[in-house]
Amino acid sequence: MTPQDDNNLLGETAKPFLKHLDDLRRALVWSTAALLIGMGTACYFAPAFFKILKAPLKGVVPNPDTFIRTLDVTGGMNVALQTIIWGGVLMSAPVIVFSICWFVFPGLTRRERRILLGGLGVAALLFITGVLMCYFRALGPALEIMLWFNSWMGIDIEYFTVTSYIGFVLKLLLSFGLTFELPIVILILGQLGIINSRQLRDKRRHAIVIILVLAAIITPTQDLVCQLILALPLIALYELCVWIIWAREKRLISRPG
Repeated sequence: MTPQDDNNLLGETAKPFLKHLDDLRRALVWSTAALLIGMGTACYFAPAFFKILKAPLKGVVPNPDTFIRTLDVTGGMNVALQTIIWGGVLMSAPVIVFSICWFVFPGLTRRERRILLGGLGVAALLFITGVLMCYFRALGPALEIMLWFNSWMGIDIEYFTVTSYIGFVLKLLLSFGLTFELPIVILILGQLGIINSRQLRDKRRHAIVIILVLAAIITPTQDLVCQLILALPLIALYELCVWIIWAREKRLISRPG
């Protein structure tokens, strides 16, 4: 059955080109409005958000509040803008994803829609898991290693500039969150029948090498600790994807008819 046939079963007909443009305009309006509302909310909570980002410094340096400084007149404004923009993106992400799905759905079959909707919840959970793992497990060791490298090179570091610290933390958090989305791609490809568990098992060694390389490229720091903290859970998630897809294949084989 083709996608067009499946859409006909749903009582849908092909939309004219101008109607697609109108749907795209509406999706962009929803996404922009959600982003602006999210940024407005992040603006109100920006000082609290900044305190959360400073918390990993506790236990790394004696006094985190005085260890982060700025030498620029616009330092505080730059930090505020970074927290507002990224906070707005994070809070508006569900609406933006929904808008994209709403625009794409008419071109998908019923089965593809069901798989995509099921994947959205898992994708959000994996993103949050990656961010939390980075915040609670990777940020502290990464900061300690950066300080160690300065000491090893004979550089006396008295403080971090606020813009470099916030940029470092946000990049690391985003790197972990986005990298944890990789398993959902594997699961969706498996659900659509594009790949199978045997292919994943046969390419396991290649996958591990790719994951290690990605961890080395994506993490803003080049220390082995952060790379392993990112790579090891991804390898475990890869194995979990293999078992999930294998279990689905067994169900399909054992299903009567």
